[in-house]
Amino acid sequence: MPSIDLPKGTGVERFTLSEPRVFPKARPPFPRMALAAAHVVADPLAEQDPWLDIKVDWDRTIAFRRHLWSLGLGVAEAMDTAQRGMGLDWAGAQELVRRSLDAMRDVPGAVMASGAGTDHLAPEPDVTVDDVIRAYEEQCAAIEAMGGRIILMASRALAKAARGPADYERVYARILSQVREPVIIHWLGEMFDPALEGYWGAGEHYKAMETALAVITSHAAKVDGVKISLLDKEKEIAMRRRLPPGVRMYTGDDFNYAELIAGDAEGHSDALLGIFDPIAPAVGGALAALSAGDLAGFHGILAPTVPLSRHIFRAPTRFYKTGVVFMAWLAGHQDHFTMLGGQQSARSIGHLAELFRLADAAGLLQDPDLAVARMRALLAVHGVA
Repeated sequence: MPSIDLPKGTGVERFTLSEPRVFPKARPPFPRMALAAAHVVADPLAEQDPWLDIKVDWDRTIAFRRHLWSLGLGVAEAMDTAQRGMGLDWAGAQELVRRSLDAMRDVPGAVMASGAGTDHLAPEPDVTVDDVIRAYEEQCAAIEAMGGRIILMASRALAKAARGPADYERVYARILSQVREPVIIHWLGEMFDPALEGYWGAGEHYKAMETALAVITSHAAKVDGVKISLLDKEKEIAMRRRLPPGVRMYTGDDFNYAELIAGDAEGHSDALLGIFDPIAPAVGGALAALSAGDLAGFHGILAPTVPLSRHIFRAPTRFYKTGVVFMAWLAGHQDHFTMLGGQQSARSIGHLAELFRLADAAGLLQDPDLAVARMRALLAVHGVA
């Protein structure tokens, strides 16, 4: 196996890669719903101001979604992993959803849901709750007009405009009363987006949970599930046990997903995760093992991916997209390590070197020679010979 000199502290160390892992393959239905929040591939050759312009390589972006579907995973489209509101605006998100829906129609059994939010409405001081409702209505209508299912994203504008839990209840009641199909409600924590601190009208998560549960219980027929991204398994389990019958908990916990998906005697979580983008082959293999009743095999595949995920999502957590795209580049899903908004610079070379080691330990570097060649090129740019 190839070797490479990687940064370690203030020096470098020789690192020899392991044999890549061969993951089991199976087709859905799996015993859990599994949606991967997918990244977008930037177009590095387009004439642009890289920190300002949105130039997407649509062919590679859609090809990656086909890769996820081929492994039996669903796609959560135009979410924060796609740099939604952090490089990808609403106009770009609409184009992304349209193209992905067109591609999905050619894939038997493919599943996809798309993010509807309010990111075209700037969270200015004069924005009202009624403005937020209109913004949600616009995005929901646009996605439904394309034939898409909705993930109701958390709103920065609502977090700014709301004066308490009653405003959240009013907004969600209005939107849920209008949607055609049950939606997935997304509670994104402030560790992912600081502008969402105090969502549901409370700074303390358990208090905020009461408002979220009241909304879901009152409109259960219009809620397929709720995804919470708080990186706290106890909070997710507590909320999961109180959901109305038929409403799913989609784990958004990129630190503890393996045990939450496996579940316990009182239930389990389904999944909608950004980490499923870079570890998709392992997820497909783990779900295949779970389908066969092989719980040990399920954990044997996913356990080595957890340190990788915790590293990718380490604080500042909002920069996790850099690690996701880095992994896609190492795996050959794109020819460059360039991101919308220049976000490839959001993590240090030391961080990426450790990510390389952890990806190898999880068996995810399926083409070791390609991964080493690309890592050496990146190291050279950073002055590591």
